Amino acid sequence: MALRIEHGDITKYGVDAIVNAANSSLLGGGGVDGAIHRAAGPELLAECKTLGGCPTGEAKITKGYNLMAKWILHTVGPIYNENRKDECEELLKSCYKNSIALALLNECKSIAFPLISAGVYGYPKVEALDIAVSCIQRFADEMDTVIVLFDAEAYEIAKRNYSELIA
Repeated sequence: MALRIEHGDITKYGVDAIVNAANSSLLGGGGVDGAIHRAAGPELLAECKTLGGCPTGEAKITKGYNLMAKWILHTVGPIYNENRKDECEELLKSCYKNSIALALLNECKSIAFPLISAGVYGYPKVEALDIAVSCIQRFADEMDTVIVLFDAEAYEIAKRNYSELIA
């Protein structure tokens, strides 16, 4: 299937699953997490309260509620630390791998990712994008996949480094 990169709002995508760059409580927050919780409605928070949180690098699934997506895959990215760069990279890769595995387990044919950890968690956008593209190309070749970049700076980086994937 295909991988593409777009500038947009992930809450507006009609895919089987969208990925939420969540915090470990899964109870909402800022950035994409807050936007997804607001768009999905209060039922999402109620379901998330039953999940017991999520460790960094792991993924959990909920219904999409008021979103066009059937499912929301919640994953917790690492807070970037230059002194623990290798550990952060492995955890970020795990976010993508575990989200894709959960999507495939739930028979998803299409999925939308944000750029995990590249907002308030401080992951350098170039490296975060490289990891995202690499993991998606390696593990999600059976799905129609889009990386949805809300951040204009990240989108400019994508246009420079991955022009062939820009939709």
